[in-house]
Amino acid sequence: MILSPTPFLDQFEFPRAAGIFPRLRAFFALAFLGLSVSGCGYNTIPTLEEQAKAKWADVQNQYQRRADLIPNLVATVQGYAKQEKDVLTSVIEARAKATSVRIDASQLTDPDKLKQFQDAQGQLSGALGRLLAVSENYPDLKSNQNFLALQSQLEGTENRISVARRDYIEAVRAYNLSLKTFPSLLWAATFFRGNKPLAEFTANETAQTPPQVKF
Repeated sequence: MILSPTPFLDQFEFPRAAGIFPRLRAFFALAFLGLSVSGCGYNTIPTLEEQAKAKWADVQNQYQRRADLIPNLVATVQGYAKQEKDVLTSVIEARAKATSVRIDASQLTDPDKLKQFQDAQGQLSGALGRLLAVSENYPDLKSNQNFLALQSQLEGTENRISVARRDYIEAVRAYNLSLKTFPSLLWAATFFRGNKPLAEFTANETAQTPPQVKF
């Protein structure tokens, strides 16, 4: 009588299968947990936070772009209006102050820091407005090609600043809202308890108004 080899093989196959099934169950459990977490808003808070920080970086870049134009603008105006020393000096000083106030991403939760930045940029906007108003008194300056080019660049930069500022305000609003609305509120109260609302960039009316650069 010939015995079937199946019972002999089963003693090897069954333990092997028994070891695979728990691993498969663990794999599917982790996959399900990952899908559940991503689907219920776990990633919402960090994603919106990073977006807001990226928008703030753009705000700073556009203000820096404006600051970079000012030395050439001052030099051009000075060549035609040296007697406007007070106005020129105020622009130079305001620029120095504005470029010295920097806010990195870790400071965006501090309203005082943001206000300090806004105030410095607002003072520079005011000084630029006075400089451009003075230039109205010098027809030769207004027709200078270098001045016209700088005027055009400044106007474009002011528009970019307005757009960047608006985008940051909207990004902050979305992030701050995620910290106090369902379902992301659940994550804010557990895994992201250390996350604080970002300071809102609400410039005053003077800072919101770009200098008039059209003649």
